[in-house]
Amino acid sequence: MQHVATDVILASEPPDSLFIPDMAVLQKSSLNSKTKSVYVQTDYRDADVQTDPYTPEYVVHPGSQPEILTLATLSWGRGLPAGVAEVEMIERARAKREWEKTLPPLNDLNQLEKRRQMLEAMELKEWALREQMIEKLQLEQLELLKKLLSDREEKQASITNKRLDKIWTLKQKEKEKRFQKIRLDHIRALRKLHLSKKNVERKFERRDIVKDYINDGSTVFAPLTRNGVFPDSKQNQYVVQSSFLSTYDGLLDLEQTLPDFVTNPRIKVPVTPVKKIGSYIKRKYKQEFELKDIHEKILAGKIPKKVDIKPLRYLVKIEKPKPRPPTPSVEGPSPEMEEKELAVIYLQQLLRGKAIHNMGKQKRQVTLALQRQRQTYEHKENIVHEALSRIEGTTIGNMFDFLSKELIRLQEERRIHAFAMLAERQRRIREAEESGLRQEEERRRREDDEIFKQVVKVHQNTVDTYLEDIILQSVEYTAEKEARTYIQQLANKINDITYEMESKRTQLETEEIVGDLIHNFLLPDVEKDIMREKGYSGTYGQ
Repeated sequence: MQHVATDVILASEPPDSLFIPDMAVLQKSSLNSKTKSVYVQTDYRDADVQTDPYTPEYVVHPGSQPEILTLATLSWGRGLPAGVAEVEMIERARAKREWEKTLPPLNDLNQLEKRRQMLEAMELKEWALREQMIEKLQLEQLELLKKLLSDREEKQASITNKRLDKIWTLKQKEKEKRFQKIRLDHIRALRKLHLSKKNVERKFERRDIVKDYINDGSTVFAPLTRNGVFPDSKQNQYVVQSSFLSTYDGLLDLEQTLPDFVTNPRIKVPVTPVKKIGSYIKRKYKQEFELKDIHEKILAGKIPKKVDIKPLRYLVKIEKPKPRPPTPSVEGPSPEMEEKELAVIYLQQLLRGKAIHNMGKQKRQVTLALQRQRQTYEHKENIVHEALSRIEGTTIGNMFDFLSKELIRLQEERRIHAFAMLAERQRRIREAEESGLRQEEERRRREDDEIFKQVVKVHQNTVDTYLEDIILQSVEYTAEKEARTYIQQLANKINDITYEMESKRTQLETEEIVGDLIHNFLLPDVEKDIMREKGYSGTYGQ
């Protein structure tokens, strides 16, 4: 894009034709063109694809210093859109520019000391502002460091809690498994004890098969796996595995053995039964029943009946039973012998009962002694186990206490070491920043010296330029005056020649001049008006 001065007016290009083009011509031109304009709709907004806002080119008028050019260092994402810090920076720059206007000029030697004092005061003010900014940055970094440390501690605490929860869950599962095992052992021991106490007298009973089959919970219907019976192994014993059902050839052989009516069914027309509901007969079946009854009676009258000869009912011979043989008899014992025998039987019962009682008492005494011995042994074992558990718990508790204290000490040492490293790193960063600031100040001081030199040089150049402008303006004024004098003299000569030619011109030459003027100026305007009217009438109609 070329810059054009504001006081220059450019001539516009004349149009090729002064009439409105036809639509057919436009369509033909659009078809013949190699490009085509189409609409495009995207799925993205301008903000999604915008990188840096477009900054148009600009022209600075001589002698003007726009304030907007002082913000050329700001860009999108680096100061733009402007915030509070950028607004404060702009205000400080405005104040500094106003202050620079109040500085004494450099060519005034009497106020050089005042200028130096004002510069030193401004430098101290800038240093104080810089210190405030550094303190603000340090506070922000300290807050950020505190936040990072707190986040790390929270993360570490969450990790520790998760680990403890995981360990507690595992211990709970182990405890549940141990409790379950203890319960199963307890139930098993109770069952064994019940079975051992069930038959104390060692009386063996025969198996009652009827009772086993009556009870659904017996081993006949629910055998025990610990006895070597696995009911699940017989689940496929009723599954039919035949080659006639699993292969195609077997199915063909099975089909050949089937009777003919299976593969070729015979359909018979069913006979409609006579529907009779109780003693009621429908009207359409009543006549059929009457004819059938009459036909049966006629047939029964034609067939002779056979008379069966029945035997006599009460004339039956009764045979007498044979007499029984005489019952053998034995002489019974005397009453005295019966009393003695009963006394002996009773005495035997008493002796047998007393012997069984003494044997049970002895067994009971032995069992009590064994129980006391076992209880004494278990009591001693429990005392020893309790003592060992107490000693073990004390030792483990002391060890865990020592380990926890050591862990806390190590964590504190690591934390202090981390703080020391962070402080050392912060000190190095501050030293680097201070060295950078010193270098920046030295660079600015050199820039100020160079600016002073350039300003002095600019003053000298300004004087030279002023003298050159005066000389150039004098030369231009003299040249313009001489050119105007020459042009006036030349115009007077041309006028004299023109008047002399007009005085000598004939009527024919005058008519030729008039015809040329009409042909070159009047006729083209008329033709343009005619073509414009034709184009308008062809486009919009009459």
